[in-house]
Amino acid sequence: MKGIILKDFGGVANLVYSELPLPAISDEEVLINVKAISINPVDVKTRAGKGRAAKLKDEHPIVLGWDVAGVVSSSKSAMFKEGDEVFGMINFPGHGKAYAEYAAAPAGHVALKPANITFEDAAAATLAALTAWQAIIDHAKVKKGDRVLIHAAAGGVGNYAVQIAKHLGAYVIGTSSTGKKDFVLSLGANEHIDYTSQSLEEVTSNIDFVLDTIGGETINNSLMVMKKGGTIISIPSGQNEAVAEKAEAMGMIGYPILVKSDGTEMKEIAALMESGAIKSHVSQVFEFDEMKAAHLSLETGKTQGKIVVRV
Repeated sequence: MKGIILKDFGGVANLVYSELPLPAISDEEVLINVKAISINPVDVKTRAGKGRAAKLKDEHPIVLGWDVAGVVSSSKSAMFKEGDEVFGMINFPGHGKAYAEYAAAPAGHVALKPANITFEDAAAATLAALTAWQAIIDHAKVKKGDRVLIHAAAGGVGNYAVQIAKHLGAYVIGTSSTGKKDFVLSLGANEHIDYTSQSLEEVTSNIDFVLDTIGGETINNSLMVMKKGGTIISIPSGQNEAVAEKAEAMGMIGYPILVKSDGTEMKEIAALMESGAIKSHVSQVFEFDEMKAAHLSLETGKTQGKIVVRV
């Protein structure tokens, strides 16, 4: 099968197209004929030697990627049968091996794809949507009426976070640049803050929950507008190690989280996508032989919504 191996950590030139053996599946696993892959900042960071690189450095070969949507070609689980259309984030934070025509996945990491969404939209709603789901629902337990501040609301995690928080009945405030204001509001945000020209302290306050996808000064600024006892969750960025200490010093709760594969929660996301409560917003679709270009596009840090690669 066609696949992409990472021959060494570094630039996109290290993503090498290769012929790989078809993955063998174990009990309670499925083999997926991959139709679409979503890429995330962790893909780019890992390729460059950060992200999950330390965990994967002894794997040979390294095949990046965790987000897939496709068709079950064989199954050793009663949960799925040949021909089922599925999607999910597989084996995260381990070795996903998604950059290939076929991927082996634990059955407990995927869910049936709703018939009314494309493989591209399904692939997009995996790591990013699960991250938002686990932060907002599992950890912060956001409820109706909570004031929720979501940074980088137009980005991969942010756009799903706005939709999920809004679905729960929260009052949602999203930050982005001026050019993405309309997109953020179209997601359901009640307010938009332009981080390039507005100071958080001057335009908002009494925040119950902050989802921080940036780190550094964003944490400091967020704490200034939160309620006592409020919660700030940071997505690993390399600049969020001190979030717990900073929050505790100001009477808040703060911690980083790392998303985990979870097929049960993928089913919940699938149901909301089927009903239209959550939608994927795919800004670019690349072909499999354009993976390097997809990485370079994501590296700009200016992506709106998600980038998907069609296999």
